[in-house]
Amino acid sequence: MGDQPRSFLVVDDEAPLRRVLERSLARHGYRVIAAGNGETAYQLLTVEQPDALLLDIHLPTMSGLALYLAIVHRWPALEGRIAIMTGDAEADEVRTWLERHRCTVIRKPFNLQEVIDWVSAVCRVDQMRQRGGGRGGAEA
Repeated sequence: MGDQPRSFLVVDDEAPLRRVLERSLARHGYRVIAAGNGETAYQLLTVEQPDALLLDIHLPTMSGLALYLAIVHRWPALEGRIAIMTGDAEADEVRTWLERHRCTVIRKPFNLQEVIDWVSAVCRVDQMRQRGGGRGGAEA
């Protein structure tokens, strides 16, 4: 088992929120890569291999929902490792999208422990897979 910290890509156009998530995840031993928009995040994924991603829905020029689709199309292994952050989970377009795409939703404003719990769950599922203990369908 490697000692390399798990890494997470946080995509949100609000710099203060990115910094709060970065500090909180770092305190729990995670490495955080941050992006303020979808295009930057997509470019980062060509050189970085994060263990999971936190995407805000409302991003400039490309929504987090469109980014999610682009990511899982190009990197299907990341499906089940992406959480959508939003304050608009009840909006019709968001609700309809979420009905079609199984994805964790973290509602804003959120408790940081909620994010840490999700990150920990993704890591546990990954460790089970690496040990060969995955029993299928145990996606986060």
